[in-house]
Amino acid sequence: MTTMRVTNKVARSLTLLLGGGSLLALAANPAAAQEAAAKPAADTGAGEIVVTAQKRSESIQHVPISLQALGSATIEQHQIQSFDDYAKQLPSVSFQSFGPGQSQLFFRGITSGGDGIPFGALPTSGVYVDEIPVTTIGSMLDMHIYDMARVEALSGPQGTLYGASSLSGTLRMITNKPELGKTYGSIDGTVSKYGKGDVGGTIEGFVNIPLARNVAIRAVGWYEHDGGYIDNTYGERTYQRPHTVDGSVVNSPMTVNNGAYTKNNFNDVDTAGGRISVLIETDTGWKITPQLMGQYQTSHGSFLYDPRAGDLQVHDYAPERNRDDWFQAALTIEGKIADWDLVYSGGYMGRKIRTSADYSYYTVAYDVKPDYNYFLDKNGNNIDPTQRYQANQNLTKQTHELRISSPSSSNLRFTGGLFMQHQTNHSYQSFYVPGVGENTWSNWADGQAVYGDSIFMTNAHITFRDYAVFGEASYNITHNLTFTGGIRGFISDNSLRGYSGFSSYAPSSCSLPLANPEACTNIDKRTTASGETHKLNLTWQIDRDHMVYFTYSTGYRPGGNNRRAGVNAYGADTLDNFELGWKTSWFDHKLRFNGAIYYEKWNNLQYALVVEGSGGITNIYNAGDARVYGAEFDLQLHPIAGLTLSASGAYNDAALSTDFCSVNSAGNPDCSTGSVAAPKGTRLPIQPRFKMAATARYEFAVGKVNAFVQGSLNTQTDSTSMLSVSDNQLLGNSQGFTTADFSVGGKSGDYSVQLFIQNAFDTRGSLSHNVFTAASTSGQYYRIYPIKPQYFGLKIGRKF
Repeated sequence: MTTMRVTNKVARSLTLLLGGGSLLALAANPAAAQEAAAKPAADTGAGEIVVTAQKRSESIQHVPISLQALGSATIEQHQIQSFDDYAKQLPSVSFQSFGPGQSQLFFRGITSGGDGIPFGALPTSGVYVDEIPVTTIGSMLDMHIYDMARVEALSGPQGTLYGASSLSGTLRMITNKPELGKTYGSIDGTVSKYGKGDVGGTIEGFVNIPLARNVAIRAVGWYEHDGGYIDNTYGERTYQRPHTVDGSVVNSPMTVNNGAYTKNNFNDVDTAGGRISVLIETDTGWKITPQLMGQYQTSHGSFLYDPRAGDLQVHDYAPERNRDDWFQAALTIEGKIADWDLVYSGGYMGRKIRTSADYSYYTVAYDVKPDYNYFLDKNGNNIDPTQRYQANQNLTKQTHELRISSPSSSNLRFTGGLFMQHQTNHSYQSFYVPGVGENTWSNWADGQAVYGDSIFMTNAHITFRDYAVFGEASYNITHNLTFTGGIRGFISDNSLRGYSGFSSYAPSSCSLPLANPEACTNIDKRTTASGETHKLNLTWQIDRDHMVYFTYSTGYRPGGNNRRAGVNAYGADTLDNFELGWKTSWFDHKLRFNGAIYYEKWNNLQYALVVEGSGGITNIYNAGDARVYGAEFDLQLHPIAGLTLSASGAYNDAALSTDFCSVNSAGNPDCSTGSVAAPKGTRLPIQPRFKMAATARYEFAVGKVNAFVQGSLNTQTDSTSMLSVSDNQLLGNSQGFTTADFSVGGKSGDYSVQLFIQNAFDTRGSLSHNVFTAASTSGQYYRIYPIKPQYFGLKIGRKF
């Protein structure tokens, strides 16, 4: 089915739900599905959504920043359970991914497309659970979404209150807290199936129990099994295996197949986890809330398909698995000193990621090089040269923040504090060929020893240390005009130590699979930096329902170290944001319309690149400057009783504002030769220029049942895949798409039921094109990360 035919079907379906004129109104005024549904289901639209984006509890309509909030009602109404689910409801958010627990998040197009590698740059976006940052080196945390108060998406740099990794924005997941004096809970079950894929299901529940007059506990648990929808089908390939004999190159062809690993719907996922928190409230009003949460997730197979193999199909030649286990212990203490609020929040997170993957396209790419893939055993027999990838990451993150705030009713208000974090990533990567370690190589290894079956290995520690002091003050110049200024001073310390290189060149003191970095080291680098970020804001509260603001804010991301010897450390990149926004309600709160227009200047942007001749090592470079022209809109309308129309959308024109020069043989950007990898005006990758989510929901009574019918539309335009022009030509663009979701159901007493279908017309939308190896070596074998294919489900819940 062509995109045009699918789009027409979607338009006709939504027109029936919205009415002919309403759909046009939504398209012209994109962006409020989040705010509308963030209220409880019984809210008629007159109620307010309370957020804590500025470290104070405030109505979302009185917060002078571009902010979207997905409340508990939205989460339930859109069957949101994972990062992919809520990201599609946030138009300012884009991401690239290799599957569950392997995603990178971006706001407003601030990405160079090379984030997420274990030895790469810090993320451009901060991620928080309640008061605690959980941003990690590499892929972001993919926490199952259940019993959540809301998800807050803060667009633009948040460097005053949220720190270094909030260069492009901050995502906050706010959990429901224990309540005193109330015993209640819920249990929910879902059975689901991908249209042409496998069956899955979820069981979730929580309970809130008072233990004493001033003590309560809340316990949450979940288990989810997602069926697969990508097939690993049978394939064969023939390696020519060129090698040198008496000065001449001859071939020793070898044909292999993947018959041992073929399987239909092989990308299944199992996720289990829980959360337990305790609230202790003293007679003097102090609140102490310890919390422990954790999750174990195992996924199999590939979540990117190969268009050359067929729709939702791949030819993989090795078993593939990703295990992502994490826990976080957190403590929050809140109280008052006189009439000032004091908050301490601290957390410790441990995370282990174990990844096994097919790396055979690297073998395919290098099959043209004599001796590189020519392996023989001790008896002179051929060895299958198909490479595999194994990675182990052990991450830790410790954070502490002490914050004090003046009374919110004062004309002069102040929030300030101290912050520190210490995060590490001990990462071991092995690119190996099974059996190589017990065999003899021809010429390539120069007769040196091989460590295990590794051809190339990395075993190193990264440590990031951050220390900051921050303050933000607001002053009411008049009763409706407020000026806000903030600043954050910081010190960052980044170190990298260990070994990275061909295993045959490793020191004899190394031992595998987990070498001692003290005895196995060819990298020992450290960089430190200090600086500040700031914010200026002028807010005009015209009246209770109409507000206009202007903000100038900056963001900062620390630099770091490169693994390759002789390659310079990369410097920090910064962001300047100029934003004009508005928050308005009309017609007795029946219409809510918020928006912002902005210009962002990204300075000295960090870019990950593999240079030919570097042995496949990815290095980070400062590629130059970029700019973004954009707008965000948020609309909610209650035209008649029971009917809610909402839409959210964003337009981002993100491009380089300077040339990105090619990298020379020494591994550093060099403009002297006149060679340009990406000229001024090149689009930044991953982010579509336009993205929109729109929803129509009608609630009505059927006897004693509060019933509903809902339809949603998601659409986005095309996006590029890589910043480098030559790399992007190999991978091609991700084409735009439009999808539709529908659901019906109702509630009666303590029971609820909903039947839903997502991606009703099974549109094959592409979120990104990517390769597991470097684009320069295997870009022609790119794969596509698709949106969720057609997906049916039935959810039943009971409250008690």
